[in-house]
Amino acid sequence: MQDVHSEFIHSFYSFGQSEQYSESTIKRTAEFVKTILNYAEKLGFATHVRNLEIPKNKNPKRVITLNEKELKKIIQTKVSADLQIAKDWLLISCYTGQRISDFMRFNSNQLININGKICISFIQQKTGKEIILPLHPTVLDILKKNNNNFPKPMDRSLYNKHIKEIADLSGIKEFVKTRKRIGFRSREMQIEKFRNISSHIGRRSFASNFYGKIPTPLLMQATGHSTEKVFLNYINPVNHEGIMALGNYFEEIYSGKQKK
Repeated sequence: MQDVHSEFIHSFYSFGQSEQYSESTIKRTAEFVKTILNYAEKLGFATHVRNLEIPKNKNPKRVITLNEKELKKIIQTKVSADLQIAKDWLLISCYTGQRISDFMRFNSNQLININGKICISFIQQKTGKEIILPLHPTVLDILKKNNNNFPKPMDRSLYNKHIKEIADLSGIKEFVKTRKRIGFRSREMQIEKFRNISSHIGRRSFASNFYGKIPTPLLMQATGHSTEKVFLNYINPVNHEGIMALGNYFEEIYSGKQKK
């Protein structure tokens, strides 16, 4: 057991990377080894567990979201009747920030009126938390179109298939970098964005699109996150709108200097 030291961990990481295992798989396995050594030390065996340092993941987590411009494209795209239900649910998920296990169970009986604002009250299935969420105008428009009801619930696999088709029809075809998991290994590749869309994109889009515009505690209250650290995992670190705004400022300042 004394052979398991910092050099062993370094060699183990090098081996895992050469075999194209994902960073998370390598780290998780190293943590298992550390747990076993901790237990062995409690039994009286000599180990180097106190000197073991598990490297932090170097690969930043990529969060795929739909920004406001893309959501507007989806809203304006006309789809066939068999895709309309999925389109409505996709928009509902992007403007409520809930998991599919929750938003697919939304119904009109959960609607309440608080000082003139239409809200939905429900218990999150995963956390058991009671959420009272004011509904975004886009969601209210969908309800109005459906005679003040939510769309019919859909099977998750069919929903995931349909929202990819909807994003494709909406022209959301830019290439994005992603890591595809193949068994315990992962490979970085570029694929068209619509191919990488799944049911969780609504929750991520809600968090990313409103982050910085609405106080974080209010957003966490809406999503049901207990800590800001976990909530921030849902934020897309690449803020294209912010990048464009900064670029516009650069051009404006440069143009002003040139005129002097």
